[in-house]
Amino acid sequence: MINTSFLQKIAASVIHNYSGRLTELTIILPNKRAKVFLIEALKKQTAETILCPNIVSIEDFVQEIAFIRSVDSVELLFEFYEVYLSITEKQNQQPFELFANWAKTLLQDFNEIDRYLLDPSHVLSYLKDIEDIKRWGIEVENKTKLLENYIDFWKLLPKYYDALYQHLLNKSIGYQGLIYREAVNNLNHFSDRKPDKLFVFAGFNALNAAEEKIVQHLLALDQAKIYWDADQTFLNDPYHDAGLFLRRFKESWKHYKMHPFEWIMNDFSQSKNISVIGTPKTIGQAKLAGSIIEKIIKDNPVTALDKVAVVLGEENLLLPVLYSLPDAVGALNITMGFSGKNNPSQILIAKLFRMHVNALSRNNTSYVLYYKEVLEILTHPLIQPYARTSQLVKIIKENNYTFITHSKLNELNFNPSELFNLLFQKWDNGALAVLENISELLLLIKENFSNDNEEEKIAKTFVFSVFKVINKLISYYSRYNHIDDIQTLYAIYKQVIDVAEVSFEGEPLNGLQIMGVLESRVLDFDTVIVTSMNEGKFPAGKSQNSFIPYDVKRELGLPTFKEKDAIYTYHFYHLLQRAKNVYLIYNTENDGLDAGERSRFITQLEVEKQSNHNLTFDIYNPVLPATAYQPMVIPKSKAVMDRLREIALLGFSPSALTSYIRNPIDFYFQKILRIREVEEVEENIALNTLGTIIHETLKVLYEPFIGRFISETDLLNCFKLLDDEVLKQFKLVYKEGEIKKGRNLLAFEVAKRNVSNFLKMELEEVRNGDAVKIIALEKTFERFLEHPDLPFSVLIKGNVDRIELRNGKVRIIDYKTGKVEKTNVVLKSWKGLTQEIKNDKIIQVLAYAFMFEKEAGDLPIEAGIISFKNLKSGFMPFGFKEDKDLCTTISNDVLKSYLEEIVLLLTEIFNQNISFKEKIN
Repeated sequence: MINTSFLQKIAASVIHNYSGRLTELTIILPNKRAKVFLIEALKKQTAETILCPNIVSIEDFVQEIAFIRSVDSVELLFEFYEVYLSITEKQNQQPFELFANWAKTLLQDFNEIDRYLLDPSHVLSYLKDIEDIKRWGIEVENKTKLLENYIDFWKLLPKYYDALYQHLLNKSIGYQGLIYREAVNNLNHFSDRKPDKLFVFAGFNALNAAEEKIVQHLLALDQAKIYWDADQTFLNDPYHDAGLFLRRFKESWKHYKMHPFEWIMNDFSQSKNISVIGTPKTIGQAKLAGSIIEKIIKDNPVTALDKVAVVLGEENLLLPVLYSLPDAVGALNITMGFSGKNNPSQILIAKLFRMHVNALSRNNTSYVLYYKEVLEILTHPLIQPYARTSQLVKIIKENNYTFITHSKLNELNFNPSELFNLLFQKWDNGALAVLENISELLLLIKENFSNDNEEEKIAKTFVFSVFKVINKLISYYSRYNHIDDIQTLYAIYKQVIDVAEVSFEGEPLNGLQIMGVLESRVLDFDTVIVTSMNEGKFPAGKSQNSFIPYDVKRELGLPTFKEKDAIYTYHFYHLLQRAKNVYLIYNTENDGLDAGERSRFITQLEVEKQSNHNLTFDIYNPVLPATAYQPMVIPKSKAVMDRLREIALLGFSPSALTSYIRNPIDFYFQKILRIREVEEVEENIALNTLGTIIHETLKVLYEPFIGRFISETDLLNCFKLLDDEVLKQFKLVYKEGEIKKGRNLLAFEVAKRNVSNFLKMELEEVRNGDAVKIIALEKTFERFLEHPDLPFSVLIKGNVDRIELRNGKVRIIDYKTGKVEKTNVVLKSWKGLTQEIKNDKIIQVLAYAFMFEKEAGDLPIEAGIISFKNLKSGFMPFGFKEDKDLCTTISNDVLKSYLEEIVLLLTEIFNQNISFKEKIN
């Protein structure tokens, strides 16, 4: 039978041993979270009203002994920078951003040195000696300035430590290690001051040297008791990491020479169901956790979920798990916060920082903003509904503004608002002004939310969490005014926001418990679901963020990754210790960002399997649908048929016909529903834009020659106008887009070269005796198609690039900026003409021939393509190749055969029984 929980045992012991002295008792736990559960356990142990003993976390307790306030990592960094500036020579001083890169690591080492009560001058001079030995063989004359600075840095470490330690002590503030060291120095005074006080330490595992000293001091004075949550399975195994620290304390502490080691349980070897389940990807684990909880509820609908815990090996699994929980989960307690990085308000501020920092780095005087960064802010959900800038967004998109000066942006915005002004106020008055601007902005955004709407209340909470961070930074910057660089401010902001969290509200004692690994300390659950059981996640893996090498750490007794692994091992086995049902979920994918091998803990459970453990292994794969995608089918309703009739009257263009052949659904969206593509800023000139520019340039150059024959002089004159005309067309078509640099400059040159090459080809042909008379340029032609198989007459309508009379033949030309080969305009059989998209060029040019047939009279007609990427082929006329003969003249028979195929296509389009069916390539 599995014993009662550890906290229930503590509660029973406290009531039994200290019932008359509860007001003098302080219970010290590893974390604050366990306090609520211990109070609940105490309530259950007594039927009468009692005064609750003082319950604190170890960190708060040590702060009380030391009488020093703890500071956060950013404030500590600022304080250290002040110390650094005061003792470093002016010429060697680094800007804050460079300093912060190494200072964070150094502060961690200072922290470890103090927590383990080592002599700092010994450790830090040791590091300097190591560096000296590394460079033993370098002659004095070969030592560079860089190398000398590097060695000087190691010499300065003891000085940095002493100065920082003294500086912080004078202010009665400190980092964790300093507080621990001072607590040890202050121990005698503390115990003398509180001789009647009693202390109970409960549920600890790994203690640093300072904590050991504090606990042993109070034990020696008989002012304290310590209760371990040890299991004999781990304690008696000399190699098991879950008992590593407890074995050390049992053997080395003087207290245990005379007193028993309490408590040693035998819970882990009791009967348990342990299911090890592998599933692909992070999202698979979340879905699986949800389905396990669903099964628990289904098997026992009246069960309370407060004894069920979901322990997330990775924080980013929180949202997927919440979305995967079944509706039947009522009460829910989430002990981990929602990461500040994913907070929508934070995302807005990060985008604001990026936009302004980039604007300052581009050009401080004209303050140039990049359109994408501007639009990201204007279309952000917290801004878009309230800034009244939809017109501005439209102007930016339609006019291809890529880089916009600050003054131009204000000029383009016809609806200025306070919100807009705060967003786009220049950041050129220093860091404090920027922070005050952001603070004002967040307060203004908050005003847009109502307290009556649940979703808006959540949004308000997110805004408030960022507001607190900004206010904290304002307080820092007011005190430490020598750091005034916006880039540095952004770096500090990112660091602060990373640790800022939005807490979830919930009743800790009710419902399903969702927590991180560290939050599970001291707590016991009947059912435990652990995710991310992969190497690198659980345990976390080797991360050496320290200047102190591994060998030195081993020698000095500092914790290495071996000890860190042992802490993780203890947490893992403690989760399993009293649980009856355990589900261990891991990612089966070995490659990718969230992947890794199956955790060694799973292998350990398998190898060291207890006789009472029922261990099962499963692989769950998601059910894949037989078809990944079902093509869209849209039946032709009466409204659709009415619209088709309307199109028939207004005119079917050749491109509309080829659009239907390519994909009937595209035709449906574009022609029936009239859905246009979303207008976007064209940062780099698209191919269709380039095509428009070339078409328009040729139209303008050739317009003076309509109705007359072209001479050599005419064409030579076109060369002179070419550059200016291309530039003019670029500005007309591409509007405010940047064309003087980058890919757009290349596109501009390509357009000029294409037109120039075309003119050269034309000039050569005229010199060779071709008589060319321009009939029409970029002109729209139309003609009704009547046929007995059609339900009504259909207007065929299209815009022809150029029609000319060349050497007695009418030539209809379609310009193509893409590459077209001669084979693309040669047809061998009329059958299936409209079935394949490869015939789109033929369908197009023959439609132009049909439209112009009456105007041509008795003159022979040719219709074809000039491809700018294949100008060496010149004009490529449509040709019908029967046997070996190629006929390029479009006769009545050719048009008749063509129209028969087009009628077949149109009858399909107008047939109400044939739905629009999506083609999947």
